[in-house]
Amino acid sequence: MPRVLVGALLALACMSVFAQESYPSRPITLIVPFPPGGVADITGRPTAIALEKVLKQPVVIANRPGAGGAVGNSLVANAKPDGYTLLMALSSISVIPEADKLFDRKPAYTLDQLMPLALISADPTILVVHPSLPVKSLKELVGLAKAKSGQMSFSTSGIYGALHMPMEMFLHAAKLKMRAVHTNGGGPAITILLGGHVEMTAGGPAAISSHVKAGRLRTIVSWGAQRIEAFPQVPTFKELGYDIEYFIWAGMFAPRGTPEPVVKVLRDGVRKAVEDPDFKATMAKIDSPVQYLDAPEFAKYWANDAKRLAEAVKAVGRVEDHK
Repeated sequence: MPRVLVGALLALACMSVFAQESYPSRPITLIVPFPPGGVADITGRPTAIALEKVLKQPVVIANRPGAGGAVGNSLVANAKPDGYTLLMALSSISVIPEADKLFDRKPAYTLDQLMPLALISADPTILVVHPSLPVKSLKELVGLAKAKSGQMSFSTSGIYGALHMPMEMFLHAAKLKMRAVHTNGGGPAITILLGGHVEMTAGGPAAISSHVKAGRLRTIVSWGAQRIEAFPQVPTFKELGYDIEYFIWAGMFAPRGTPEPVVKVLRDGVRKAVEDPDFKATMAKIDSPVQYLDAPEFAKYWANDAKRLAEAVKAVGRVEDHK
């Protein structure tokens, strides 16, 4: 091999190593695939602030809502794998490709296009109703829903999204019919409920906490395996005889193929960020305690959750978005 070519290759290799070692050398974009106000956004913003302190570079939140999170998820899945475009995704990341299969659609992205970096939070969703609805228990809600079959409505973060799936699981288990009103994120789903345009929704603790405390929403039941510490008065579906469970988790991802040295910087950075006292205080304030898992443990958690959600999607079946 000519010496000039060998020299060029060595130079390129050195440049690559240098680029990786100096990472990050410019601002990082953290894509939130939903509008402001939902769990991904509420979790993503304090994470970005804490991560900035560690990496010494701006971590800029970019909300890219649409299609229940598919738009933002796809953007990162197809981004250049250089560590400068990251994703704060919800559990619905696993649902969207399964829903595409049901409708024989080309998937917006596949799960193997993304690599998990860290789990930040994992909370069961809680069913909340508008305070004007004359129900205070699941039994009363089910009774009213049966009496008004097909007339009651609930808001979602998008069809097959993180707030849609738990409600469909509930309707399927209780043999109820309701009308879904799909929005483009958890924030708007809460907003239209607060405005009285729908009767209920499923929300993560972080998104509903302030509204519940202010009396603007009423809790009914949670999809947790056990009662939530911040909401001890709220029973679980399992307690009440319904074998359904759903967690809305928030985790950070990078495009598959991101260089290992860059991944290491990010993993170490997130680990230090979630230990930041200000970050912990912010998450505690919104009743969403940190449930950190590093990449290897998160990958296992994600695989198990994705399998469970795939089964749930098949059980619920095709759900049309009637606009």
